[in-house]
Amino acid sequence: MRKLAFAGLAAITAAVLTTVGVASADPPPSSLVQVANFGANPGALAMYTYTPSGLETGRPVVVALHGCTQSASDYYAHSGWPKLADKWRFEVVFPQQSTANNSLKCFNWFATADDTRGNGEAASIKSMVDKAAGDHSSDRSRVFVTGLSAGAAMTADLLAAYPDVFAGGGINAGIPAQCATSITEASGCQMNNQNLTPAQWASKVKAQYPGYSGPWPRVAIWQGTGDYTVYPVNGTELRDQWTAVHGLSQTPTSTQSLPGSTTLTSYGDKVQLYSIAGMGHGTAVDPGTGATQCGSTGAYFLAGICSSYYTGVFWGLDKGSGTTPTTTPPTTTTTPPPSGTCVNASNYAHTQAGRAHQSAGQVYANGSNQAMGLWNTFTTHALRETSSGYWVLADGQC
Repeated sequence: MRKLAFAGLAAITAAVLTTVGVASADPPPSSLVQVANFGANPGALAMYTYTPSGLETGRPVVVALHGCTQSASDYYAHSGWPKLADKWRFEVVFPQQSTANNSLKCFNWFATADDTRGNGEAASIKSMVDKAAGDHSSDRSRVFVTGLSAGAAMTADLLAAYPDVFAGGGINAGIPAQCATSITEASGCQMNNQNLTPAQWASKVKAQYPGYSGPWPRVAIWQGTGDYTVYPVNGTELRDQWTAVHGLSQTPTSTQSLPGSTTLTSYGDKVQLYSIAGMGHGTAVDPGTGATQCGSTGAYFLAGICSSYYTGVFWGLDKGSGTTPTTTPPTTTTTPPPSGTCVNASNYAHTQAGRAHQSAGQVYANGSNQAMGLWNTFTTHALRETSSGYWVLADGQC
């Protein structure tokens, strides 16, 4: 039996169990429908869908992947995607893992037999997309995938394996694509800086579909700074990976403060990094009836900001037909905010003053974990403090 989730060691297994929570034993809600026959299913997954009443043809498809020990029902009940599907008119596919595949019901994001193009669970999810799109004559140019934890790690793998299928991704507390290729490497990816360059991270993506030249998916990355199951460095590594895939600099084009102690850092209109100060491991939700609110709290659905809403706006789901927008959500700005202390100094001086830290001779901004280069007195950068203890690169903006 294939085992494990987010780690290959007993201690990490225990941490995942306590962090992600126990899946509901209840059957899926009546409005969440199981699709028994959806085509080739080499990964032996189950398919559930939520279809808004009277859904028109030509609408988008969103695939939403649950975390370890969870179910399709859990993600349906708490993530907020069904509410947004009703509001913005799109189909939602909720794949479900089984204990026969993984003892903790985690998608096997670390197994090449499951997370690569044409194979295992990845191929099963592609079949689900084909089934949903065929049933509803969906817009195949607007198919998206998102997930939590192991589901987020599989999301990154799917974006790499099927960039011709998915126009965008939403990675909530996840791992860079193809960080681990075996269960023994999984815990290292979760907890440690892999010390790879952006180009090296990008090569892991591009190796999954040789010869493909784009367009590449637009990616929203969500990471809590207090997450000790999937450490915050993963948000930085995901940022490095997908900006490099798009040929973008790792210097942000804008930063913005959002609700729930969230800092949004944008890299053109292709990559967004949402860092939530103090949040642990989970999907961020914001229960309520407001325009930007959605979701409900539960085991590892954490109150603060509705990540599904902001991700959906980034993908352009709030728009009509056509391509995704080139702008960020309406509450963001394309220029750095003028407020906040801004300091231009050497990397050494920044670390000595507590604005940055160094690891293995490389320097990273405190809070955002943005890479700053070598730890010495010759390399200089400007850093801006957007909230207490949260520093972002501001070169040329002080």
